Amino acid sequence: MNDQPLVSVVIATYNMGQYLPEAVDSVLAQRWENLEVIVVDDGSTDDTPEQMKRFEGNGRVRYLPTENRGQPKAKNRGLKEANGDFIAFCDADDIWHPEKLSVQMPLFEVQNTGVVYSEVSYIDQNGKTVDKPQPYERYSGEVTNHLIIKNFVPFGTAVIRRECLEKNGYFDEDLPMGIDWDLWLRYSMDWRFQYTEEKTYIYRIWPGQMSKNYRGRYDYAFRILSKFIDENPEVLPSKLKSRAWADMYVSRGMSIAVAEKTFIEPFTDILKGMRHDFLYVQLWKALIKLLIRRI
Repeated sequence: MNDQPLVSVVIATYNMGQYLPEAVDSVLAQRWENLEVIVVDDGSTDDTPEQMKRFEGNGRVRYLPTENRGQPKAKNRGLKEANGDFIAFCDADDIWHPEKLSVQMPLFEVQNTGVVYSEVSYIDQNGKTVDKPQPYERYSGEVTNHLIIKNFVPFGTAVIRRECLEKNGYFDEDLPMGIDWDLWLRYSMDWRFQYTEEKTYIYRIWPGQMSKNYRGRYDYAFRILSKFIDENPEVLPSKLKSRAWADMYVSRGMSIAVAEKTFIEPFTDILKGMRHDFLYVQLWKALIKLLIRRI
């Protein structure tokens, strides 16, 4: 244990009393022993305080109740409380695999690696396994040109170096959603990312998740993309910027089409995407799917 770097695990939670103890237990069950768990309670009104009493006296767990200030501030509070040279995350309704850190930490040996992430598996609200295809291709190395198109890093799987925070900053507290993509884009400017195919993280799919708010998610995704391009005008070639905007419009359009069974708004988004990158293959595939559904 003494030879292991300390890993600080940040769990920001709001009204997740029903799932939170299982998340904390899964982190404590790691084969990697040198870790601390920082639970930041963002003003929960459920039984979270009572649920956390079971961890009183556990020297590896700190429970920090705060007023409700939103997800980014809660996560940043946890980051600022962290003592480790490495920091990891677990959402309060998800679960870690026992070998997670043992699998991921050795990948930091690759020079200039700032973020190590993994593949995920899925369960439903009752803990039953859910089969779900991998949505995006994952990448290792210098990933900015890939990351600008898709956020392919599952948030809860990520372990980061403390130096990433010191050099590239914390979560943007002006962004209620999409904060991880914004963070990864900034980190990708100076750090390598390493990916492992092993499924070290179990993501819970259940009604009422913030991730189901697809319209809000894309509202902030547009803002994040614009901010990154504006702040780094020389980093991306013009063709890649155009592709990123095209993909953004297509992705939003198809999300709306699937969720709301509508045609006009998704079709309009695809047309907007065409103005940015007429030759983007994914755009034409989306258009065909939309027209087939329409017919």
